[in-house]
Amino acid sequence: MGITVQNITGNTAMVIWPKMASCTDSFYSVMYHPNWNSMLSTYSRKSFQKEERVPSSRSSFVVENLTPLTTYIVCVTCQSANPSSDQCRVFNTLERDSASTRSTKKELALGIWLTSSVLLLIITAILLYGCLHLLCRRRRERLQEQNGTFELDHGKVWTKSVAYTSEELSRQRQMMQDTEEKHPGGIQLATIIENTSACKEPIMTTSKSQELMPTTGQCSAIN
Repeated sequence: MGITVQNITGNTAMVIWPKMASCTDSFYSVMYHPNWNSMLSTYSRKSFQKEERVPSSRSSFVVENLTPLTTYIVCVTCQSANPSSDQCRVFNTLERDSASTRSTKKELALGIWLTSSVLLLIITAILLYGCLHLLCRRRRERLQEQNGTFELDHGKVWTKSVAYTSEELSRQRQMMQDTEEKHPGGIQLATIIENTSACKEPIMTTSKSQELMPTTGQCSAIN
């Protein structure tokens, strides 16, 4: 049949076959299996590990996901036929190519970097939330302490004012009681003394024919 295998790498290989005029099916079956020497000589379709269906309009197919440094057997048949020896080829995959290795390493490094970045962002967000919550709580406690101190000071001032007013009223009341006890009728006595003093003063007349004489009749009447 003239099957050939080209562009072999550590993970892929291109299988090429000529079109079969006698194949009237709508697709080709591309079958491949590793460790071909463990297969039976009959090449039964059930013995192959993988089978891919390719439209009959195509004459090539790229086999992927192969294992590096492994011997494979690949066969191409019509849809319902079991492969024969002339429809199969054996090939060996190569080592993992450096480009694929670098790509895998880059993907791994990128995945690690993305995971680390996401974790770092989450940790930063948690720490920031905790700091903001702590600051808000401390500020609220400080405001509550200030309000409590202001109310306490205001209460002390009001208490002192009331106490001072009460003490002053008590002192004045006590002074009044002491004064009344020591001088009962002191107000009347002071009034009489003032009136007596006023009466002792002589009343001067301006008449030329009379001498200056004190008039004490009114004072005696008052007394």
